[in-house]
Amino acid sequence: MTLATTTSEEPPAKSPLSRIAAILLLGAVGIGLIGCASGGGVGDDGDASSRQATSADIGSLSSVIEKNPSDPEAWNMRGSAYARSAQYGPAIADFNRSLQIDPNFVQALANRALVYRKTGQTAQALADYNQVISHDPNYAPAYVGRGNIYRLQGQTQQAMADYDKAIKIKPETAEAYYNRGLIRQAASNHEVAIDDFTSAISNDPRAEAPYYSRGSSYLQLQKYKEALSDFDQALQINNRNAASWAGRGYAQAGLNDNQKARESFQRALAIDSGNAAAKSGLSRLGGAG
Repeated sequence: MTLATTTSEEPPAKSPLSRIAAILLLGAVGIGLIGCASGGGVGDDGDASSRQATSADIGSLSSVIEKNPSDPEAWNMRGSAYARSAQYGPAIADFNRSLQIDPNFVQALANRALVYRKTGQTAQALADYNQVISHDPNYAPAYVGRGNIYRLQGQTQQAMADYDKAIKIKPETAEAYYNRGLIRQAASNHEVAIDDFTSAISNDPRAEAPYYSRGSSYLQLQKYKEALSDFDQALQINNRNAASWAGRGYAQAGLNDNQKARESFQRALAIDSGNAAAKSGLSRLGGAG
């Protein structure tokens, strides 16, 4: 896989369609927060224990805690279950209790950091990720989580370094490839971004976000058949995503299949009436935006 962050090749001249399609790239970051069930999944920089707790019954875990109140793993598991159900206050309380019992329990620290990040408590999240790395410098999820914070803060060099480190430690970390791809995509380095999205897909083929983002980069390169294939795959995973329907429309328009493009834009607007990409695409095709 190509690891360079820049390319000496001149980008292809953009058609008016491609210039409008650039709107799609604005949606890539948001889609990146979509979770999936497999380990190391795109959109989930939490620990494996957090993923295992997704389907756990909070009541059952409470019973476990009653029987084993000094078990930090039990508190961590219930905290993860609370977090998955968006009950962030109880989640943090459980992670705090887990860490009172074992201050060096990196899984609880990483999970608490993820909740802090989701709730906008960035400084606390960074502190937790730094503490995890201090305790266990080979704990890949902490580098992914910290890299996500750096990326959203615009500190791309620090983010890239963290994603590179996560991949070095655990090469199957789909989240690291995906977010590194977003940085390269934002810099218009679409060929190397596509490499990263492809690696993310190889490691987590049921995640929607890398297909969408790779499709968006293919659009920018005017590789419309490849883009259409990726948007179709994203829609197989989640057919209620307006951005993917809009991307599909641009790919179809690029292939001169205007009728299907119009239908895709209309599907996008039926899901999200304010979708700017779909409105622009439909307007260009002579439909009502």
